Amino acid sequence: MNALLAGKSYSAFLFDMDGTLLSSIAAAERVWGEWARRHGLDVAAFLPTIHGVKARETIRRQNLPDIDLDLEVEWVTRGEMEDTDGILAIDGVMHFLNAIPEDRWAIVTSATRDLALKRLAAAGIHPPKTIVSGEDVVHGKPAPDCFLLGAERLGVAIDDCLVFEDAPAGIAAAEAAGADVMVITATHQHPLDTMHGTVPNYLSLRLDVTSDARLRIVPVQV
Repeated sequence: MNALLAGKSYSAFLFDMDGTLLSSIAAAERVWGEWARRHGLDVAAFLPTIHGVKARETIRRQNLPDIDLDLEVEWVTRGEMEDTDGILAIDGVMHFLNAIPEDRWAIVTSATRDLALKRLAAAGIHPPKTIVSGEDVVHGKPAPDCFLLGAERLGVAIDDCLVFEDAPAGIAAAEAAGADVMVITATHQHPLDTMHGTVPNYLSLRLDVTSDARLRIVPVQV
């Protein structure tokens, strides 16, 4: 955990979903891998680019000629909705989330709302009252819009929020929004070069709700 966060407290927490609250890498890469093969892409080079970004933006970046973008997004979305095999909660996440007052946290994801609810159910995570999904913003991560909207919906200032993220696009979005960031590395295959605090999962974190109802992270030894 980054020393810069030590002793700090917040009004609310904003959580990315995939790779942060749950691991859906296997399912997502099965669907996106098949999509990439259909279009003759280098699957190994392509798959690392899909995480944390809206499906529409991922497809648009490939600059494929003569495709119907809406149909391609629909194909990927349908595949992801159907494939939930192997989706698991990040270690310790449910205990950690259950300790947060329900009106003090939100999920901010690039996934559609339907897909987010499907994956949360598959992982056994009860959704919060506030979810910002890919449909809610025009500009997805790494633009800050989604985190700004999450803070707005919770009725708090973004600079009084701690964002939990795992992907570079999401980290960049949180930075651009002006929030502090905690990076969850449970699904990382390679070390991430970041100035932010990193933890492998939620087993090494404890939540302290202060007497004035502020949220503070306390690292614990596991």
